[in-house]
Amino acid sequence: MTHARKADDLPLLMRYWRIGMRWRWVIIGVPLTALLLGLIITMLMTRQYTARATIEISRQQEKIVNVQGVEPENSAADFEFYQTQYALLKARSLAARVVKQLKLGESDQFFKSFGVTPPGTSMLTASVPDRLTQPVRDERTKVATKLLLDNIEIEPVRASRLVNVMFTSPDPQLAMQITNAWTQNFIGANLDRRFEATSYARTFLEGRLESLRQRMEIAERALVNYAAAQQIIDLSSSGTDKGQRQERPIVADDLATLNAALGTATAERIAAESRLGAGGAARSGSSPEVMASGAIMGLRQRRAELSGDYAKLMTQFEPGYPPALAINRQIAALDDSIAREQGRISGSFQSTYRDALAREGGLRTKVDELKKSLLDLRRRSIQYNIYQRDVDTNRELYNGLLQRYKEIGVAGGVGTNNVAIVDAAELPTGPSSPKLLFNLAFALFAGIVLTGAIVFALEQIDEAITDPSDVTKETGLPLLGTIPKPSDGHSSIDALADRKSPTAEAYLSVQTSLGFSTDHGVPRTLAVTSTRPAEGKSTTAYAIAQALNLTGRRAVLIDGDLRSPSVHVLLGMSNLMGVSNFLVGEENLESLMVMGQHGFKVMTAGPQPPNAGELLSSPRFGILLNRLLESYDHVIVDSPPVLGIADAPLIASMVEGVVYAIEARGARSSVIRSAIARLANANVLGVILTKFDPKKAHFGYGYDYGYGYGHNDKVS
Repeated sequence: MTHARKADDLPLLMRYWRIGMRWRWVIIGVPLTALLLGLIITMLMTRQYTARATIEISRQQEKIVNVQGVEPENSAADFEFYQTQYALLKARSLAARVVKQLKLGESDQFFKSFGVTPPGTSMLTASVPDRLTQPVRDERTKVATKLLLDNIEIEPVRASRLVNVMFTSPDPQLAMQITNAWTQNFIGANLDRRFEATSYARTFLEGRLESLRQRMEIAERALVNYAAAQQIIDLSSSGTDKGQRQERPIVADDLATLNAALGTATAERIAAESRLGAGGAARSGSSPEVMASGAIMGLRQRRAELSGDYAKLMTQFEPGYPPALAINRQIAALDDSIAREQGRISGSFQSTYRDALAREGGLRTKVDELKKSLLDLRRRSIQYNIYQRDVDTNRELYNGLLQRYKEIGVAGGVGTNNVAIVDAAELPTGPSSPKLLFNLAFALFAGIVLTGAIVFALEQIDEAITDPSDVTKETGLPLLGTIPKPSDGHSSIDALADRKSPTAEAYLSVQTSLGFSTDHGVPRTLAVTSTRPAEGKSTTAYAIAQALNLTGRRAVLIDGDLRSPSVHVLLGMSNLMGVSNFLVGEENLESLMVMGQHGFKVMTAGPQPPNAGELLSSPRFGILLNRLLESYDHVIVDSPPVLGIADAPLIASMVEGVVYAIEARGARSSVIRSAIARLANANVLGVILTKFDPKKAHFGYGYDYGYGYGHNDKVS
């Protein structure tokens, strides 16, 4: 009895294991082939040598002078700056500089080392650099530049300002030379870009300075002409804003001076008026001016002395005493002098007041006139100020550009650089490629991936029925039995001769299944067909007939495949008489049947007729079945294949049941379903899976008939 485990009952790993066992030769062969190809390709590859140099790219150049250049300074986290530098390291212009420096475009050896035919070189004559035309030189330079760009590699060192520059070439000496030339030319190109930027800026500023100078000259001329026409005269004075010079009109200075003088005159007039109001005190001799007068003080002192002398005389003499009278006359004279002096001082107050008042009035008049002149000047200075601002603006722009022009000149002449060579390239001591272990590992990995893809594709496109569990799912018919594939070198007939063989036991299981197919057991008329030839239908028909005879039933096997009969070949008997003879009119059935080697009657197909389809569709085939049933319990018909001809559907419609034989890993399931659909008018009892190899199935199957697997007979 067949024991099978369905796909859904197996663990996932077991499913994969079964798939792997099924395609084990693909799984083993593809990776091994990939390894072998990887080894061969590695051995045939040209040895490549890589030279490496390391440079440092700083964000800021060293400040030799505290002057900014044309390019702005980079910030501490300027990501774009380094990305730009990496792109410049792989620029085509840099490769062209290296080609020009090393004269690679003129070197045929350089092109040949990379396996490239130098442009301008024919197969008959070698090129001579001195004789190359300019178009050919340009083409060689272009090709050499592309070769450099294809083989240069820029590798930034993470978390640092270092960059590795690597060049790969079949010639180690050439790789070292190109790498070092690459780094040196990168520094030179960097300096050239700075110089070119400075030179461009200087040229641009020179043009702008000349333009501003002309504009400033025109503006100053317009200012001077307008000032002359309007009689506007300004004086320069020191401003308060960072020492700048300011223009001030003369009228303003005059007004300021006269206004100050007016203030002084007003103060003097007020003082004179105050002194004039105190004129009575001056006449009485109590005013400050009188008290401060030296002459009056001298006269008063003399009078005091004379008054003292007179008082002494009066103590001794009478007022009429002559000396006393003389002193008295002197005192009277002094009093007159003091009065006259006090009167003079009082008169001077009046004169001073009149002078102060007149001076104040004159200054006030002049100030009023200057005010009017200044207001008029300011009205006329509106356009003047417009001209003045135009002059000042042009002068400021000119001075700023002139200062920047000088700074750029200094910065451009310094020649600082932010790129430095840390390690120069050295001569490579060994090839960098091909790498045997890496290539083999990659080949193995590619082989494994390819194997997975192939196995997956094979699983997807494989429509053949491989496992017994797929029969019902693919055909919709029950599985009657699974017949193992015969061993190499033995036929199925030999296997059936041994009743203990797995093949014989399998067909006994089929007979048992057929016993449950109808209410009266095994159908009396039974046809065995298949999708295409050589699927084991003839062997199946023979085995069913044999199994029925072994159980005591009388069964007869007839070959219904009139176009390509195979029963006589399978049993090794003559095919001179058979089914075709009866169909054309022969009535003696016994003369048409032959006793088979296993003890039951067999009717071969007989001579091949030209119209097999017409014979099978005639009533004679039904008569044949009925007459055989009169003498036998079962009639087993070896039917032709279904596809391609109408014979099988005709036979199937005349029998009680049809057994469909399917070869494991044979026809596609879609073709099998199409063939079964042609048997719509027949009673298809089920499917027998023939030539089944458990080792190539998805899942595990075994046969346990009580005899084991020790039988050595081989069945085909």
